[in-house]
Amino acid sequence: MSATFLFPDSNDFSPDFKEVARYLGYRKAAGPESDVTALMEKAAREMQAVMKPQAVFEVFDLSMNELTSAVVSASSTTGTLRFADVTLHSRDLSTNLSGCSQVALLAATIGPQVDALIRKNSSLDPVYASILQATGAMYIEEVVDFVNDEIKKIAGSQGLKTKPRYSPGFGDVPLEVQKDFFRLLPCTRIGLTLMDTLIMAPEKSVTAFVGLF
Repeated sequence: MSATFLFPDSNDFSPDFKEVARYLGYRKAAGPESDVTALMEKAAREMQAVMKPQAVFEVFDLSMNELTSAVVSASSTTGTLRFADVTLHSRDLSTNLSGCSQVALLAATIGPQVDALIRKNSSLDPVYASILQATGAMYIEEVVDFVNDEIKKIAGSQGLKTKPRYSPGFGDVPLEVQKDFFRLLPCTRIGLTLMDTLIMAPEKSVTAFVGLF
């Protein structure tokens, strides 16, 4: 299939303040104080007014050398995955995608306006800026969940299910894989740039694999 673009309205997303509190380091048993809660609500409103959720994904056929139960415990063992023109060696991603016949590559962002909002407050009010950072992390996860749901619909239409998503930079999947995402997906059309450090701009952006089985 060809690349699918998604441009959801920012108002389609409802702030999850429990997630914001978690990103800020609060435990469930001890939530934020009332003044922090008020700042969280303010941050959610301000960010929702400026963020521009955008995403793109494409599903590729996947072939792989499965890790068997006899070798999973061997730390030196890596699985080999092949999709599009990519050959990737990763024990962790092979475990995640075990049994999958296809893999979706996705990229999502909530836009440069969010970065600008955080930057503006970084020098003026560092505490509020940290709350904005946590709010941005919450919103981009909601957008990726939205994209994931679209991939689930495609999987369901084929009688398939999806595995939990897995992002470059986790486990033994190197950030270098970001280059494959940007080569295979038209990421620039949703405003994404990959810097020399392999970090994406805007900052509140995510790439991920989603296996279909």
